[in-house]
Amino acid sequence: MVLGKVKSLTISFDCLNDSNVPVYSSGDTVSGRVSLEVTGEIRVKSLKIHARGNAKVRWTESRNAGSNTAYTQNYTEEVEYFNHKDVLVGQERDDDNSEEGLHTIHSGRHEYAFSFELPQTPLATSFEGRHGSVRYWVKAELHRPWFLPVKLKKEFTVFEHIDINTPSLLSPQAGTKEKTLCCWFCTSGPISLSAKIERKGYTPGESIQIFAEIENCSSRVVVPKAAIYQTQAFYAKGKMKEVKQLVANLRGDSLSSGKTETWNGKQLKIPPVSPSILDCSIIRVEYSLMVYVDIPGAMDLFLNLPLVIGTIPLHPFGSRTSSVSSQCSMNMNWLGLTLPERPEAPPSYAEVVTEEQRQSSLAPIGACDDFERALPGPLFAYIQEFRFLPPPLYSEV
Repeated sequence: MVLGKVKSLTISFDCLNDSNVPVYSSGDTVSGRVSLEVTGEIRVKSLKIHARGNAKVRWTESRNAGSNTAYTQNYTEEVEYFNHKDVLVGQERDDDNSEEGLHTIHSGRHEYAFSFELPQTPLATSFEGRHGSVRYWVKAELHRPWFLPVKLKKEFTVFEHIDINTPSLLSPQAGTKEKTLCCWFCTSGPISLSAKIERKGYTPGESIQIFAEIENCSSRVVVPKAAIYQTQAFYAKGKMKEVKQLVANLRGDSLSSGKTETWNGKQLKIPPVSPSILDCSIIRVEYSLMVYVDIPGAMDLFLNLPLVIGTIPLHPFGSRTSSVSSQCSMNMNWLGLTLPERPEAPPSYAEVVTEEQRQSSLAPIGACDDFERALPGPLFAYIQEFRFLPPPLYSEV
């Protein structure tokens, strides 16, 4: 008798949204099919799936234990969100090579449905970072006697939704700072900066309207600028590792001595980025808007305004400007979106990059009739970036 061969083993998901991309949230049911194609007849012990979701962090640091002695300290931590196993064909057996109780699969293509429910408790959003990640996946395993197992793993994306229509995220953010420059015994006038944004919560694809006033009473020519930063924090064994990345930036006009510049809603667009991760015990992803004055030969004057990047955009009744309210009616011509170019990794606060803001080339946005079944288009662009592109360059703080 000629033994059959396994031609292919694939996993597909039943998507909850119209984009045909497997995206889920806590409490959702994840369902799909394992497809097995064989040539000839095969006998199998079992076909099973293993679904799992976890957050992991890992980094190493060099330590000095004395003269001419050094070692590497590993920092690792893991949080498991769920762990589900199911047997689709056959049964679990310890005697791998037993010929008894085997299941016969005939030549052709066969599909086996699977289904499991994600926990109702909050889950961390899928994420890939420099020193850690949050991943969710389903693995299929085909076991046959006298053969090595055939295995396949496929990831799916989880979004823990953040609704920016909450009072804390709709509150304005503002600040004021002043700096006086000194050179030996000479003191010039102060440089003052005040800035305000309409709210704390935004979604990818929105533009932050910046209201600011910069007054230069010093003897130097200064340049007002603004930038959005993402800060990743990783925690393990009581230690913390932090990475800061530039997301977007803009530059104002040079300001000579005695001049004042006013920004009446200067716009800085948020590219497709990961939503904030605030509830994971070992990984946090936070954002901030830094409005600052670049001062040659001196420490910059800057204001940090905290941001939260959410997944549920502003409702029309909560909007304050037409440009913001239009965000709620986004749909998204998902496949038409193109990602903006990635800016270079940022330097420290004291020496902020001077590169011009890179322009996004997102396609025009249409209307959406069913928000509950469609993710915002920029989030879809983030999913594509998360799943298919290499991680960005980072600059450690």
